[in-house]
Amino acid sequence: MKSQPGTKKAGSVNGTVPSPLEFTKLSEEAFYDAVDLAEFRDEDAETIYQCLKSKLRLVPFCDYLKRYIYLKTGMTGDYRTIDEREYQRIIVDSFTKNNTPKSFGETSAKMGALAKNWLTQVSVSRAVVFLLGFGLNMGVDDIVGFLTKALRERAFNFKDPDEILYWYCFKNNYHYSKMLELKQQNEKQENNMGQAVDGSKTLYLLQTAETIADDQSLLLFLKSLKKENNPSFSATAEQWFFELYSKCQRRIADDYNADEEEKAERDFEFNGFSVHDTSDLSEGEKRKRIRDLRSSRKIWTSNDITEADVEKVLCSGMPVTGSGNLGKLSSSKFSKFFSSKRFSRQHIAELLSKEMAADRFDLITLNFFLFSQDEQYAQNNKKRYNAFVDSTNDILRECMMGELYITNPYECFLLMCILSDGPLATYSDVWEMSFEGKA
Repeated sequence: MKSQPGTKKAGSVNGTVPSPLEFTKLSEEAFYDAVDLAEFRDEDAETIYQCLKSKLRLVPFCDYLKRYIYLKTGMTGDYRTIDEREYQRIIVDSFTKNNTPKSFGETSAKMGALAKNWLTQVSVSRAVVFLLGFGLNMGVDDIVGFLTKALRERAFNFKDPDEILYWYCFKNNYHYSKMLELKQQNEKQENNMGQAVDGSKTLYLLQTAETIADDQSLLLFLKSLKKENNPSFSATAEQWFFELYSKCQRRIADDYNADEEEKAERDFEFNGFSVHDTSDLSEGEKRKRIRDLRSSRKIWTSNDITEADVEKVLCSGMPVTGSGNLGKLSSSKFSKFFSSKRFSRQHIAELLSKEMAADRFDLITLNFFLFSQDEQYAQNNKKRYNAFVDSTNDILRECMMGELYITNPYECFLLMCILSDGPLATYSDVWEMSFEGKA
């Protein structure tokens, strides 16, 4: 997502209103309506709060599914008012036509009931997306769109042999029966491993997979994937997380050191001596006082910055309990938008210990913090915005996570904050407002 704030675009350019089908344009309209307001400069947090409260919504999976069917079948009218039973019928008929089972595993549920369920769910598993891909005869781009936009997860996982197989089949327009045939052939050769492929980099695996010319090449590629060389977590995302987190630690340490310097200087002046005016002291005493000042000051390093320090900086607008833990997210008006996106010390610990894989929101939030503190953009908010978008998209693409998606309220929120004069302060203020229950 790369746009130029300050210039109206999307539907407002030619006076037309985006269709309900145009999720991205609708979100862009809300974004521009907020950041182009004259009040944005002076009341950025309030403006963003009101935009999140009144204009943005989290588009559920079921809406993406309905829109896909609507567009693919050439329906007319408002997709939201079409009888759900019509969508249900189309899914059931398509699964039958494409000889796709109702589940990858055993289930007693009827196809009609499963279709109805998918048409009402806020989110589903990746397996459901792949199953729908076969049942509705989707292509690779369709699947990637559902994974990265509807589920807000990474695209195909090229560390997972099944997902590589699905990708290959969608790319070649193979039906479920062909996929099952290839899967069975691959399972028969699992105990006859060939030369291993380096599975540490998802991007490398993708580039290697793209050289597959036919079914036999696919089976040879899958044969070369030794499980012990393929960690389930993305090494690329993990590498980016640790790099960004380390930079954040350094930045926080620098800020702490600046605070220590100011504190030491205040203490020095409180005792009757000024660093800038020491005319009453001999040169030797001046030097001694300065040495004492410096030696008494704590020098922070990156290693001194703990998960609690990072939480304190990134969650400063959130209430804490008597025990020092962050309050319940359910108390925030935006809990549905910000679920699982708080950088609590517990969450950070799980990421650092590799108990949990870093997701797109972890990487986006850390990069947001770094850009919010970069003084080279202090006088140019638009330059900061463009640099942040370019940098973040580069990271996300490398991690196979898609680009920034303005339709996601949390990402739209960060994009609005990065345009404000004080991005981190604005970010914290909006979080604080959401817990205060502002009207």
